Amino acid sequence: MNHENLWAPWRMAYLRELSARQDRAGGSPQPRPTNFLLDAFLHPELDAANHVVLRSEEGLVLLNRYPYANGHLMICLGDPRPTLRDYDPPERAAFWRLVEVACDLVKDALDPQGLNVGINEGAAAGAGLPEHVHAHVVPRWMGDTNFMATIGATRVIPDALDAMAATYRATLERWRATGRRW
Repeated sequence: MNHENLWAPWRMAYLRELSARQDRAGGSPQPRPTNFLLDAFLHPELDAANHVVLRSEEGLVLLNRYPYANGHLMICLGDPRPTLRDYDPPERAAFWRLVEVACDLVKDALDPQGLNVGINEGAAAGAGLPEHVHAHVVPRWMGDTNFMATIGATRVIPDALDAMAATYRATLERWRATGRRW
């Protein structure tokens, strides 16, 4: 059997954080102590470090630090609320506009064969940050779910987050150069 190496260096930061949380909790992992989406919104000077690719007055489009697939984006408003119903109609419209822009960005930058767009509202629905509703836009290609995910319970992300952020930012610059507005 010929083995290949799969490199996913960003996963080590995640594993170290899980380990540190377990150590602090005496062996059981604890929920993340802060709202990383709100922190990212409140600190535009850290956009590059937080992989924010688009910022509006209302919210953000940023790369998921632990993606389901290459180019996985998250969309949120800067005012954290647990459900979409907690926002008024103009706020929901701003949210959905950012989702639409994220979908266009993924399509233009990566040319995927499909997209998954979704919201996990509440802990029971799988929300990792149930106090701050957010959307996911996940680019998909035929064959991107293979034996690694189904048998090995391992996702293979072929590009580094910094490189993916640069790809998205270059697409936004191309939009600006052609006068495209979002």
